[in-house]
Amino acid sequence: MAAMPEPTLDGRDFAMVSSTASTVNTAAPTVFHYHERDGLLWGEYDGDTVRLGRFVGSRDRAQVRISFGHVVGATGEVVSGAAHSTLQRGEDGTLELVETFGAAGEHTSVCREVR
Repeated sequence: MAAMPEPTLDGRDFAMVSSTASTVNTAAPTVFHYHERDGLLWGEYDGDTVRLGRFVGSRDRAQVRISFGHVVGATGEVVSGAAHSTLQRGEDGTLELVETFGAAGEHTSVCREVR
């Protein structure tokens, strides 16, 4: 899978398909709703274990950096952190975000475009 600089993420939704941090509920995965303008990214997410989540960050070609915060549905705990993703095309041609997150980038997740 090769990295790619375009297209815009504005108006795109991505669903989590895998994560080394937790088991993904494939019937109701976390879905991320992206907005992008002039290199600035922001959006919201929910689903699976997340009751409410928000992120903000930037994009430089295929590299995405965000800060995030969300409420864990089962406990009400607020979790915050930062992540780095690479935008690429999957084997079937759909857009994917491959993300590393955690204090030292110890977790990896893959989110695939759903619309």
